[in-house]
Amino acid sequence: MLWREYIVYRDRSGEVVIRGEHVQRWISLAPAAGADEILVRAGRILDGGTTAPARSEAVVALSAGTGELAATCRRLLADTAAAPAPASAPPEPGRAKGRRPAKARSGRGSRRHTGLGSWVVIACVLGVLGLCAYRVVVP
Repeated sequence: MLWREYIVYRDRSGEVVIRGEHVQRWISLAPAAGADEILVRAGRILDGGTTAPARSEAVVALSAGTGELAATCRRLLADTAAAPAPASAPPEPGRAKGRRPAKARSGRGSRRHTGLGSWVVIACVLGVLGLCAYRVVVP
């Protein structure tokens, strides 16, 4: 379900960025200095939708596997979430934040409907199950 809740893109410098607007966090993966290393950085998304500079970063060896990479990503995102919010907040953050989630909820509801591709997959699975049941019932 990554594609429904997150925005994944490649920026100008070649980094892969994953933005979670609903959690106000971003994480990026970029090649590091070593041939078998990747630089993982995490930060916040500001109220206007712009990304704040990275609050934490780590270098992970690709030979370690996806388990260590995933653990590092979770740790960096937890560190970013635990860090205090930026001090440059507007004087009335309650009103601005109160309106934003309402818009996000109403817009997100229309995006969560089952797409055409999902219905095709469901129809194919039901067709295969029906064929199997037919072969069992009719010898």
